[in-house]
Amino acid sequence: MTPTHFSVSSAFILGLMGLAFHRTHLLSALLCLEGMMLSLFIALSLWSLQLDAAGYSSSPMLMLAFSACEASAGLALLVATARTHGTDRLQSLNLLQC
Repeated sequence: MTPTHFSVSSAFILGLMGLAFHRTHLLSALLCLEGMMLSLFIALSLWSLQLDAAGYSSSPMLMLAFSACEASAGLALLVATARTHGTDRLQSLNLLQC
């Protein structure tokens, strides 16, 4: 395992662990998701550079566009939740009470 592969893998695993174990606020969950997407973007960029294939060069940009859409949807949900519930704590959200 190369050091770059280890760094990208550990960044993804840390983001996943933060998402799984530290779920107090919606903003922290969104930040963990963005960290995971950033590590995937870096891994996909390095992978396409190592392969030197022209067909894979557009895939990191496509994933970055989807990541921006995911971030905007997450922030819209954060604002809507903060306006309706008054907080972004995940424990105050009840899915059965919609």
